[in-house]
Amino acid sequence: MKKINFKIKNAKLAFVILIILSFIILLIYYNFILSKSLAKNNFTNQMIEISDSNENAIFSIQKILLYSSANAIDNSKDQSLSDVSICQYSDLAIYIDNSNSSSELTDENTVKNLYIDNIVMSSKLDKGAKILNYKNPLNFAKFVDIEMPINNRIDFNIVNTNQQNESNDYEKPTFFTDCSNPINLGYLNKDILTNYSISNDSSTLSFNGKVLKESNISLDDINYSLNFTIHIVNNLNKKFSYNMKLDVNLDDNNGGIYNGYSYKTKTTIGQEYNFFSESM
Repeated sequence: MKKINFKIKNAKLAFVILIILSFIILLIYYNFILSKSLAKNNFTNQMIEISDSNENAIFSIQKILLYSSANAIDNSKDQSLSDVSICQYSDLAIYIDNSNSSSELTDENTVKNLYIDNIVMSSKLDKGAKILNYKNPLNFAKFVDIEMPINNRIDFNIVNTNQQNESNDYEKPTFFTDCSNPINLGYLNKDILTNYSISNDSSTLSFNGKVLKESNISLDDINYSLNFTIHIVNNLNKKFSYNMKLDVNLDDNNGGIYNGYSYKTKTTIGQEYNFFSESM
């Protein structure tokens, strides 16, 4: 067998080529193996930090009050109830608990900004025009016409002092920095039934939940689900969010809203009602 000998004419050039090849191999290794491993470890560490920060929630949903009724709007010119529009409405009061981490008020458990977005409303049948927006707490349990929020988002004015409270316009979304008042919202399903006229043998028309039964509107058809996200920024500029999903059943064993109105309290116990910390 003939022995083959390699003879390098330019050792310096060969050394430079070897360095370049080594650099290329290291670069390939970093891009395809090491960087992915580092990114995975970094992501894992971030998830662990976020999980740790959510063990003791700063904010949580304490309870939800829900009042539901209905109304009949007479559109006839002579007020003869010959052209009536039927609507259903609910008022929500969502209470926030900020005492989980501390019984004292601090920059951590007080609110700097609050807004609601990602609003989605659905029911079994697509009857009426559904609206969810802020509602003046002075009008709780009263029928008030409301409009859709601009850009499907509700921004709250934060009240920080007693002086601000005295001069505040509660027709606009309002929330106290110390979480001492609830988030007040109104749900309205307008024009579930239009051009409705009372029959000749009926002399009255109810202007509450009973009108739904009188006009043969099935509660199962208009039971609804609300989905929206509540965002909080505290006075340390840390961000928190809670994805609310609320299924509203207007019926119960006693007739529910058919009796005129329904008033329910939803107690909230468990970590599923904690606001998720978006900051580390």
